Formats: sequence, structure tokens, C-alpha cells
Amino acid sequence: MRCNSVKSLLVAVFSLFMVFFCNNSFAQHEGEKHEEKTEAAGEKAEKKIDAAAVIMEHILDNHEFHFAEIGGHPISIPLPVIMYSPQKGLSVFSSSKLEHGHATYNGYKLIGKDVKPVTEAGKVDETIQAYDLSLTRNVMQMFIAVILLIIVMMNVAGKYKKNGHMVAPTGFQNAVEPVITFIRDEVGKPNLGKKYEKYMPYLLTIFFFILINNLVGLIPGSANVTGNISFTLVLAFISMLVILFSTNGHFWGHIFWPPGVPFLVKIILIPVEFAGIFIKPLALMIRLFANMVAGHIVIICFISLIFIFGAMSSVAGIGFSPVSVAFTVFIYFIEILVAFIQAFIFTNLTAVFIGQAFETGHVENDHATHDPHPTSKLSEKEFAL
Repeated sequence: MRCNSVKSLLVAVFSLFMVFFCNNSFAQHEGEKHEEKTEAAGEKAEKKIDAAAVIMEHILDNHEFHFAEIGGHPISIPLPVIMYSPQKGLSVFSSSKLEHGHATYNGYKLIGKDVKPVTEAGKVDETIQAYDLSLTRNVMQMFIAVILLIIVMMNVAGKYKKNGHMVAPTGFQNAVEPVITFIRDEVGKPNLGKKYEKYMPYLLTIFFFILINNLVGLIPGSANVTGNISFTLVLAFISMLVILFSTNGHFWGHIFWPPGVPFLVKIILIPVEFAGIFIKPLALMIRLFANMVAGHIVIICFISLIFIFGAMSSVAGIGFSPVSVAFTVFIYFIEILVAFIQAFIFTNLTAVFIGQAFETGHVENDHATHDPHPTSKLSEKEFAL
């Protein structure tokens, strides 16, 4: 909670900085608009401090992995573009053919972040219907995360199969085993009780899948997959299916007819309880999405401050650079911690919701667990002793 509060405060403070200094810069350009040379310099400065465009480029999906731009030439890894149109058929080509939206290839052009069919004049052709099936940056990074997850788990499983549980873990196995044990003892057993083994494969899968995507997303030029609402929506939907398939009659009875509640209160509680079935997965979706997006925005804002101060004065830009880099590195290390925390929170809340789905009531559990007459189970000989 403290980390989230600090992060929110930083976002608010530096948003005010950006608005203040951008307004000053724009005002200076408007005041000197009559000078052609100054106006050109102002347009160049505006281009440099377009932090919103940089933030959106980092957060949104793309058809390439973009790392840097040197001398106006981007350094990137193009990805395959797969377009299908009932009128034009299937088209497969590299995103480099589109030249970042400056060229048209096979009747398609990159407009913003979307590849759309265009006319010979370069305008969007509304008469042609096209479906984008491309392997975008987010999709490719998810494939990479899946491959890393399989490699890690197969490596650990292979060592257990070879050495058995009697041999102390070594190497990478020694790093992964405490995490697996932690999820089992702190997430699975407390929330799922005796049924924890049934759900451990799913819990471990979502934990490591989210964690790997969080960590890979911190690499410059990579995609912030967990900061994409579509990604978190799919994860939340899968968790909702697991929760619903784990329910029993007791669960639905509490939803549609809460016990021990007056009739008029039941009329209010029933729609609230029913809405809770969908609100819980939505909470999982928004929590992961918002936290991962916020961290990346803060990092980009700190970097953008160098160019914002540089647009005002080159001395101010150079002088503020060490401060900006120091804060960026500090937030970067916090984001590494947040990557683990958010993976744990998503997994833990999923286990909590699953446990609530098949819970049979505290009263029944108490009677089944605690026998009021424990000596009745002893044999006569044991009782005599």
C-alpha cells in the first residue's frame, strides 16, 4: 500500500511539472510567433517534449520492437504482418515494408498503430474489409514468456526426476523451489485447504506467467504486456471460469437466497451478490493493469523531464539529467519488486475467490473438524489406560 501511495504521489507531482513547463514553453513560442526562425525552433522543441506520444507508444501494441532512433533512423525488429480481406485475400509481409507509416505495400498502410487498406492516393479505403491477424509485439512477447516458462519448469522437473527429492536442489532449481514452496504454503494451503493440490498447477502457472511478463516488460524496447487491458482481461476471464467451475450448491444458495437475512434486505443483497461474481474478476483485471501501467508511466515521465527542461534551456536540461536518471533507476528497482508483488496478489486473490466458491460453511467444518467427545473414538482398552 505504501509503494502504491508513493507511486500515485509521484505521478501527480510530475504531471503538474509537465503541465506547468509545457504551458510556459508554448507561451514563449506564441509570443515569438512573428519570427520565422524562432517558430521553427519552437516546433522542434514541441516535438522533443511530446511525452504523451512516447508514453502511448510504449504502452500500446505495435508491429515491431522499437529500441531507439539514431540520426532519424529507427533501430527496431520488424514483425510479420498478417492481413486477411474477403476482397483481397490473405497478405503476409514484414512490417518493415510499411516504413513506419511512410510507405504503402500491397494496398496496406500503417496508420497510427493499425494497418489499414488504402487507395492509390493513400487514403483509407472504406469499401474493403480487412482483418488484422498479425503477430504484434504483445503476442510475440507472450510467446517468449511461454517458452521461458516451459524451459524453467522443464529444467526444474528434469532435475527432480533425475535426482529425486532426497538430493538437495542446486543451481536454478534452488532459486525456483522456494518460490513454488511459498505459493503452496502461503497461497494454496491457507485458501484452498485439503483441495490445494488440485489447483496448484493453475496457481503456479499464472504466477510465473505474470511474473515473467512483468520482468521482461522492464527491458527497454520490450512490450508492457501486463499493462495491456486485453491481456489482464483474458487472465481474469480464465480465473472466473475456474472459480465458477469450483462452485457448489451452498455457494449459489448464498447468492440467490442469503440465509439469516430479512426478506427486504434479501431483495437488495441478491443483485449485489450476483454482481460480485463478475466484480471479483474485474478487480483482478484492473488491479494488475493499473499498477503495471502506472510504474511504466512514472519511469517515462522522469526520462521526459530531461527533454522538458532541455526545451526551456540546454543548461537546465543538462543540469537536471543526473537527477532524472537517479530517480529513474530508483523507480526501476521498485518496479522489479512490484513485478513480484503483483504476480503474488493476482495469484493469492484468485485462490481466495476459488476457496470462497467451494466453501461449505464454517459451522459444518467446525463440527467435522472438532469432535466434542474425542474420547468416544478411543477403544475401551485405550480409554482404560
